[in-house]
Amino acid sequence: MDLMEVMRYGFVQRAMIAGVLIAAVSALLGMFLVLRRFSLIGDGLAHTTFGSVAVVLLIGISPLYVTVAALPLVIISSLAIYKLTSSRKINADSAIGIISSLGIAAGVVLASLSGGYNVDLFSYLFGNILTVNNTELILAFIVFVMVLAVVVYFYDDLFALTFDQELACSMGINTGRINILLFLLTAVAAVLAMKVAGIMLVSAMLILPALTALQMSMSFRKTLIAAVGFAVGAVLCGIIIAFILNLPAGAMIVLLNICFLSVVFVVKKLYVPRR
Repeated sequence: MDLMEVMRYGFVQRAMIAGVLIAAVSALLGMFLVLRRFSLIGDGLAHTTFGSVAVVLLIGISPLYVTVAALPLVIISSLAIYKLTSSRKINADSAIGIISSLGIAAGVVLASLSGGYNVDLFSYLFGNILTVNNTELILAFIVFVMVLAVVVYFYDDLFALTFDQELACSMGINTGRINILLFLLTAVAAVLAMKVAGIMLVSAMLILPALTALQMSMSFRKTLIAAVGFAVGAVLCGIIIAFILNLPAGAMIVLLNICFLSVVFVVKKLYVPRR
């Protein structure tokens, strides 16, 4: 089956469009999270997503609306992480660990109450981007527009906050508002990325493209663009390869991201002169 035949399928087209949008969102947010040492927040929110999906499936909501229905609980969890982190009594890693443990434990208990791990729950654990529906596609587009607007409008504030929060405060930037906005958008991105890579690999969507772009030692703006490029490339190639070879798309996307990181790292080591 050649590429043109693959592209004729409507579910492949939806998967590619949604994948590109979610990849771009994850890469943009991931850059700020990685530089601020909040990389593990994706993993923590992914575990919370597992608990949220278990709640939604236990209630009996249609699988078509699981992504939308799980959003409120994940958003609440992201705000809880922010609140614990900002208290200064608990560091970021510990706060993420607390919420992550709560999410996974609640998910296991609720899955047991609903009769064990059914097919729907497993599909969210490991992802299935080829099953993206129109509701999720519209949600992905809305979130993409929101994240792009936030990054463009608050670019200077985000830049200052990322590299020196105290300096940002002294400049009169409302760091609390920016942080809450960043955490909320990350929560939504984690829920959407669940369909691409699965709950188990959500953090990879946020971390790997940013890390790959950071190896290239460019300006911050160019690094953001490069991160989006790597993320989008991994999604498009991953979907095509997975469909043709009948492999899991989510895992293939993550493996391609790791390949991109490895290649860039090796090329940098071999060809960039040491100072």
